[in-house]
Amino acid sequence: MRKAAGPGSPAQAQIVHAGQACVVKEDNVSERVYTIREGDTLVLQCLVTGHPRPQVRWTKTAGSASDKFQETSVFNETLRIERIARTQGGRYYCKAENGVGVPAIKSIRVDVQYLDEPVLTVHQTVSDVRGNFYQEKTVFLRCTVNSNPPARFIWKRGSDTLSHSQDNGVDIYEPLYTQGETKVLKLKNLRPQDYASYTCQVSVRNVCGIPDKAITFRLTNTTAPPALKLSVNETLVVNPGENVTVQCLLTGGDPLPQLQWSHGPGPLPLGALAQGGTLSIPSAQARDSGYYNCTATNNVGNPAKKTVNLLVRSMKNATFQITPDVIKESENIQLGQDLKLSCHVDAVPQEKVTYQWFKNGKPARMSKRLLVTRNDPELPAVTSSLELIDLHFSDYGTYLCMASFPGAPVPDLSVEVNISSETVPPTISVPKGRAVVTVREGSPAELQCEVRGKPRPPVLWSRVDKEAALLPSGLPLEETADGKLRLERVSRDMSGTYRCQTARYNGFNVRPREAQVQLNVQFPPEVEPTSQDVRQALGRPVLLRCSLLRGSPQRIASAVWRFKGQLLPPPAVLPAAAEAPDHAELRLDAVTRESSGSYECSVSNDVGSAACLFQVSAKAYSPEFYFDTPNPTRSHKLSKNYSYVLQWTQREPDAVDPVLNYRLSVRQLNQHNAMVKAIPVRRVEKGQLLEYLLTDLRVPHSYEVRLTPYTTFGAGDMASRIIHYTEPINSPNLSDNTCHFEDEKICGYTQDLTDNFDWTRQNALTQNPKRSPNTGPPTDISGTPEGYYMFIETSRPRELGDRARLVSPLYNASAKFYCVSFFYHMYGKHIGSLNLLVRSRNKGALDTHAWSLSGNKGNVWQQAHVPINPSGPFQIIFEGVRGSGYLGDIAIDDVTLKKGECPQKQMDPNKVVVMPGSRAPYRSSPQLWGPVVIFLLAMQR
Repeated sequence: MRKAAGPGSPAQAQIVHAGQACVVKEDNVSERVYTIREGDTLVLQCLVTGHPRPQVRWTKTAGSASDKFQETSVFNETLRIERIARTQGGRYYCKAENGVGVPAIKSIRVDVQYLDEPVLTVHQTVSDVRGNFYQEKTVFLRCTVNSNPPARFIWKRGSDTLSHSQDNGVDIYEPLYTQGETKVLKLKNLRPQDYASYTCQVSVRNVCGIPDKAITFRLTNTTAPPALKLSVNETLVVNPGENVTVQCLLTGGDPLPQLQWSHGPGPLPLGALAQGGTLSIPSAQARDSGYYNCTATNNVGNPAKKTVNLLVRSMKNATFQITPDVIKESENIQLGQDLKLSCHVDAVPQEKVTYQWFKNGKPARMSKRLLVTRNDPELPAVTSSLELIDLHFSDYGTYLCMASFPGAPVPDLSVEVNISSETVPPTISVPKGRAVVTVREGSPAELQCEVRGKPRPPVLWSRVDKEAALLPSGLPLEETADGKLRLERVSRDMSGTYRCQTARYNGFNVRPREAQVQLNVQFPPEVEPTSQDVRQALGRPVLLRCSLLRGSPQRIASAVWRFKGQLLPPPAVLPAAAEAPDHAELRLDAVTRESSGSYECSVSNDVGSAACLFQVSAKAYSPEFYFDTPNPTRSHKLSKNYSYVLQWTQREPDAVDPVLNYRLSVRQLNQHNAMVKAIPVRRVEKGQLLEYLLTDLRVPHSYEVRLTPYTTFGAGDMASRIIHYTEPINSPNLSDNTCHFEDEKICGYTQDLTDNFDWTRQNALTQNPKRSPNTGPPTDISGTPEGYYMFIETSRPRELGDRARLVSPLYNASAKFYCVSFFYHMYGKHIGSLNLLVRSRNKGALDTHAWSLSGNKGNVWQQAHVPINPSGPFQIIFEGVRGSGYLGDIAIDDVTLKKGECPQKQMDPNKVVVMPGSRAPYRSSPQLWGPVVIFLLAMQR
């Protein structure tokens, strides 16, 4: 056990890529650009350091031209987007924060590559559209494509590539102000040889493996744009229930145009059938009215379009208005003054509606005092008005307005108006006791306004206290005939002021009368904290507070405390708290084992209740593992064991009693048994980095580690993590670690991109069961089936002389001499060669041979020590060369690079390395838990 000063460290982050990237590069301003093909999988990983372990969040800007910040809702270290789309390109940010210092933010720009199918259209100058379309003058072939990166265009006539320099009759240019990327092929003064097949080929130069695409058009002397005509008039009026058939007829176009019907707005009606140029609508109804478009396209000239305005006769919503004498600004009906009655229906077609007026059941007769007008400019279009000049007592009576479609099977609509001395304008008021309506959330509510007058107009409801607010129905205005607005299942956001006002139709056309109703929606309280973990040392006091955040009514009517479900006596309430009951408190004089547990405060406001939960205890917080330990793994290849440096800090150690010891549990994954050990400690201070060495872990297995602090109270919160066996990537300055190839990163080695094939990492468990016999090792140097090694597979399609190169990381030469030690296995009658090269990076890359071995060396692992003396930064390269046949697999393992000279006398490998099946010498394994050395390093700040 070891303690060291290790205060919290701020978060740091680095973005690494995986998935199906085409290339990741740095541009001239050190911006990282990740290029990927549309439809592939994007994988970005944010590698973080810092203590406590930082939390990671991915965010994205909408694109390079926008600063709008968009949340991607990804809160883990790996961002994965399946089948990425072009719209998902842009800058991605990884934000890591742990509460220490400022957050770390790194970014990378994702460039999504794509190439759509090109579109080729043919045009002729407008002045040349006389006579035949393509027998004279100039023709333009326009090729357009959407792509990233910008596409390269190639024009061909037949199989011949066209260019300005080879043919004076053509011109190729890029027009201005076009959507997408466009190249135009201009054929000047058409010649006989210009009637041919033209191909537009677009290419993004195989970036991300995107193949070229092409489109071909055959230009002839009959090529022509589409032309159309309709079988009906552009405005078609039909009766409801009729079957409608419209034919769109082609009158020209080569190649043969494609026809398509569309409807605006929205899709074609349900039941409508469009086949070729014929549109059929069975039993047309009023909802089928609208514009129907027939469009013909053949990529020559502009598309041809014809539109039919279908009108299905209908009438609805008959309304009337009573307008007193406007000149005298009267709002009442008075004898001797003028009076106007108006009638309107919503109809299709509106202008075909006819109106007829009746008085007391008989047709109204026109006279000097009785005038009937149409299209009153002060009223909606196609409205009929009956004006009574100098109203007499004899003019009182019942007037009826009837609207009809002459000769059409559409029912007439009528509306009746009674004019008498009792016809008076409306008044509106709220019934007594209904000005304020209070209901509970989730219940129905009814707001009411009473309208008096004759006739009684409808009532219009709207919201008052919220700008542009909508009613619960989703409408800004809602009409009710009886003056009652009914609301189902009200919610708290419906609280507020509502306006009721008289409509200006089906009544007097005067200034609206209005009133207001207040709706209060009561809802249960919301409290904080809903759940809180309260830690305190034994014997110390604790104050628990439950606060009211919101509620209606906004007050605490009662508060009840419970401990472990049992009712507690009410605590004493201070006078100040009684006057403004917005919180409830409970004080514990001392935390003990008996008083530790769950406390609940149930708060009510007479509508409902809510609870604050407190978990009170003196147990210690969980430890926080330190994930940034440099090279925590130490491996011992021949014994197949490794050790791991486990480090952690204690979260808030001063909040409770001092930690006395830790209980450590280590379990191999997929195993049930765990090794348990107690780790004693002295006083732990906040920020101290504690350390323990786990020994005798088996390569390459992973383990679950659980760590629990213990105080005088007992066990605290447990923390767990998974530790994996990893081999360190050799430092560029001091390289004295052995690479056993036990993890996938293979110590930073990479496959050379200029060779013929790759080295393969495998062990006895991952070998191909159908592999070639009598070649290659059965296991790695340790002789265990789990151990990995690197080898070259020389079966087909490999050929004689094929080379595979494995390249080390770059090392800085800090010594004059180095020794490269490694084990090799060269067994098989077709063994080729194994070469060790040194690549110098002083001036460019220069490879020199340092060691070479050829031929069959038997079914044994043997060791080589190769001295090198690099003059500057360098890499080592293992090169395997395929021999004359498939029985030529070569393997390497346990590569070590050390400063200094190589040993003078090499150990006989046959005496140390014995293949499975032979009698190996017995070696006692060390104990699982070695002796524990404890020392304390005092923290000095």
